[in-house]
Amino acid sequence: MEKRIDQATTNNNCGGSKRSTFIVKVDHCQNSSWQGRITWAEENKQVSFRSTLELLKLMNEAVEQTQMMGKAADSFSVS
Repeated sequence: MEKRIDQATTNNNCGGSKRSTFIVKVDHCQNSSWQGRITWAEENKQVSFRSTLELLKLMNEAVEQTQMMGKAADSFSVS
């Protein structure tokens, strides 16, 4: 089963927002949880996950990284 979670909006606490796209491929469903791979489309990074909780943590880390990059870019911009 493959599901594309398209353009999840993330707020960067600076008044703007960025979008993240994740492609989730579930290979197995064992012990009432999913195992598979997630691809962060904007960064073309792919990581395996062993549980639904780990999947959510990986997505959260990617969103936080996007927010940090946005704040860093804002701090280096010239007014």
